[in-house]
Amino acid sequence: METSVYGVLFLFFLQSYLHVSGAAGAGSTSLSYDFYKETCPNLENHIMNGLTQFITSDIITTPSALLRLFFHDCQVQGCDASILVDSGGEESEIRSDKNFAIRKREVIGMLKKIMEKECPRQVSCADILVLSARDAVWLAGGPFISVPLGRRDSTSPPSKHLADVELPSADIGVNQMLPLFINKGLSVAESVAIMGGHSLGVSHCKNILSRLTNPSRGVVSSGFQAFLALSCSGALNPNTTFIINDQSPIRFDQGYYKDIKSGRGVLRVDTELPSDPRTAPFVDKFAADKNEFNRVFSSAFVKVSTWGVLTGQQGSIREYCHVNN
Repeated sequence: METSVYGVLFLFFLQSYLHVSGAAGAGSTSLSYDFYKETCPNLENHIMNGLTQFITSDIITTPSALLRLFFHDCQVQGCDASILVDSGGEESEIRSDKNFAIRKREVIGMLKKIMEKECPRQVSCADILVLSARDAVWLAGGPFISVPLGRRDSTSPPSKHLADVELPSADIGVNQMLPLFINKGLSVAESVAIMGGHSLGVSHCKNILSRLTNPSRGVVSSGFQAFLALSCSGALNPNTTFIINDQSPIRFDQGYYKDIKSGRGVLRVDTELPSDPRTAPFVDKFAADKNEFNRVFSSAFVKVSTWGVLTGQQGSIREYCHVNN
């Protein structure tokens, strides 16, 4: 087991060396922190300004929706904006049952429209999606994360089947969660930190019904378990009823870790993190130190955003995010 983990880490760092560099320009074959210096120098300002308007009009759901959109896109073949494509009809990636709660895809489309006016056919939907999630975290009170750019958009037909296979189930535990992120080059600390994205938003009752009949063996408050049962067991539509993830669901902070330590974890993995010996020390550390949580989350975010991406002549730059060229 140790050999496979170290092998995965070696391949990730090799990939990082080859694909994240200081080179700039639309013809570059690598990601770069100044990729759009010549072709669209004000990109990040335009995205931040546009996104601020969307979040101001809907601060309750927009930040968490964009962060979730980022994770669900990047989990399936890397960050390639495939989750935005509708042209596959019923077989589109977004049609996967695991994407049933995905919202705000239209925000990326509207930001793309802005960028097409400013820098026609220069900026990928994939980069706009990553920047939007990054800015959503910052506007919700989290860290500002520098991310390399230069991703290209997918051109292959979006696949519902692939999303069904590669997106994790809502009822996974720590044993399934850790390999999911380690295989993308994250450390255990970064894997625990990326789960802190649950600081924003809600979990739908549909995703916790199994917990009501088979409670997790992790840290669970009996009072909170009863609260979940009361809130969701009688729900007429578990797809639309929900539970907030922590006690400050519109603020990106370390409250998530304080809650799960107290037995108020909503999902199975939330309840197991504080008691599993591999993850418990990091739950304690992040609950006590917001700066450390922000630092490790930022590192994890960059790794997720750069894993398996298309660059150079791969993929394309879509004119409209919801259809392949």
